[in-house]
Parts: sequence; C-alpha cells; structure tokens
Amino acid sequence: MGTWGTGLYATDFAADLRGTIRAVARLPFDADRLAAIVIDAERQAASNPDDEDHTNFWLVMADQFLRRGLVSADARDHALRIIDTGADLEMQRKLGRDERGLRKRRQMLEELRTRLASPAPPIARKPGLRKPESFLMDVGDVLIYPTCGGRPRNPYAARPDRLKIYGPKGGQAWTQDGWGAIAIVDRGRAFDYFAWYTPLVVHTRFDARPEFDTVAGSSWSVELAGTCSPTHFRRMALERVGQVPVVAARIADLLPGLYKGDRQAIGDVSIANRMTIRGNAAHLKQRAPFDRIVTLGDLAG
Repeated sequence: MGTWGTGLYATDFAADLRGTIRAVARLPFDADRLAAIVIDAERQAASNPDDEDHTNFWLVMADQFLRRGLVSADARDHALRIIDTGADLEMQRKLGRDERGLRKRRQMLEELRTRLASPAPPIARKPGLRKPESFLMDVGDVLIYPTCGGRPRNPYAARPDRLKIYGPKGGQAWTQDGWGAIAIVDRGRAFDYFAWYTPLVVHTRFDARPEFDTVAGSSWSVELAGTCSPTHFRRMALERVGQVPVVAARIADLLPGLYKGDRQAIGDVSIANRMTIRGNAAHLKQRAPFDRIVTLGDLAG
C-alpha cells in the first residue's frame, strides 16, 4: 500500500477510489445504484475485512457520498461501524502505524464520524451524463495526425498558437514538423458510459501527410488505452484514412494480456498521452503485450 500520512486520502488506494467515485457520480443513477457500482469495481476491498484497504474503502465512500449530496445509508452505516468498533485503527496498527500516527488517525476518524452522524445539509447534485458517451472511433480505424517532435497537439489547449513543447531547453512553440498515425485495436465503455480506445502507435514519423498505404507498411506497437472527447479529436486534427478488418481472436494472440481501458476512462486519461512517435523499438516495455512489434496486416490474420 502506497501511503504518505494519516489522512483519509493519504494512500494510493484512497486517492484512486476518490477518482472512481468522482467518475461514477456523473452517472444518471440514484445513490444506492451508484454505491453498488463502486462496490463492484472494488469487490475485494469492499467485501473482505482482512483486506488492508477494507476500512479505507468504506470510510472514503461514505465521505465522498456525503460531500456530493448522495445519500447511501449502507455506506454511512458501514463507515460508522468501522469507526465505532475501532476496526480502522486496528488495521492501521497491523500496517505498522506508530502511536503518534494512530492519535492523528483517531482525530480524523472522530471528525468524520461527527459529519456522518449529523443531518446532511442539502447539496445540489451536479449535472451528469444523460446517456453513454458516443464512440468517435471504430476498431480497425487508422487515423493520422500532425506532430511536433513526434508529439501530437495538446488537446487541452484551445489555440494552436499557444501550444508548447517542453524539454531540456525549456519551452518552445509547437510547430508541425511531421505526421503520426494510430490504429484502434479495442474500445469499450467503463460502467457502460465512459468511452475508451486502445491504440497501436506507428513507429515512423512521416515528413509528408501519409495515405493509408504508406502507414500500412510500417511497424507498430500497442499502448495503454485513453479517452477522446469530440473536442480533443478536433484539436488533435485526427483524420481517418482507412480501416483494417481486425479479427478479435487474432488480437488475443498478437497482444496477450491486453488491458481493457476502464481505469483510463474513469481517470479521464487522454489518448493524446499515448500518441507520441518514438521512432524505434527501444522504448518498448519488457512485458507483453507492450513488448511486441506488429503490422496492420497482422491484425487481419
């Protein structure tokens, strides 16, 4: 467990769970349905009292639901019971927390208990999703995009003239000097709502705008999944140039252990983070499927 203090959110698990709840809270369901989704996403921590993250799970969920105006008696009662029985402090002790740390943790728990046991002030729930996010790219789509030093445009910047590339020499203006390409090998929706895409990224940076036949002859490697909103799609100037008839069974053979993109979708990690052109295979990770070099022809068997 990555931990850096005694606070409720001072562990990697708690910080990640907060992000999950932030995403889940956007779904158009009542509090009990949202709680069930969060529990299902972290089934081990939620259901096993011996799991080191068990008490943190229920404390964080109760706190986050309270802060977001979501009324879940189950989450609140679980958290109160954990506090009142001393289960969290006992787990902290097992994990090696010293007496000074336990005193600070106890103070945090007392403050949380007071808030949970008090009448919840009315909080207007923020507008969320009304329907699942639309897919912008299909499995098999091959897309090209402008690059600078092998990097795509930053989709979080509205104006291209304000784009910056940062490096050892400091910031410099983003100026197109080539083209890159991705091919979509998987896609899906986290919680049936948040869209994600898994790309192959070409190893070659092209000087001139490439056509499908040009990129098809190159080598590629797979990257982790990412999200892509219509705004990001437009700002990165993604352009579809062709399609490969991907055979799902072939993907399983070529890229064993390929992850689904639920975590990236929940964290809203942009596919832009995966689209840098490396120029060679030296960047490949030492574990499957990220250690593989493939061609577009391989995808179709």
